Amino acid sequence: MTPLSRDSAELLAIEALSWLLGQDDLVTVFMGSTGAGADDLKSRAQDPEFLASVLDFLLMDDAWITGFCRDLNYKPEFPMRARAALPGGAAVNWT
Repeated sequence: MTPLSRDSAELLAIEALSWLLGQDDLVTVFMGSTGAGADDLKSRAQDPEFLASVLDFLLMDDAWITGFCRDLNYKPEFPMRARAALPGGAAVNWT
């Protein structure tokens, strides 16, 4: 899997955050599971580590990531490619 460029990954993650904010039931789950508050959603929207957490959250559930990709016309593999380009997204090599 080839990661997206860092800029493209951040843009996709910002779009994911925007999409998440439009999902009333899901944004409360995100805030509860990450500890992020309403202020964090605004102030950290440009923070690559926070954006990575948004993608990590959406990637936990096929229905969430499928809904995001469907609504924004992304191929299903793009969020994972974006995640690979953000902090902590490199593949782990145990050998």
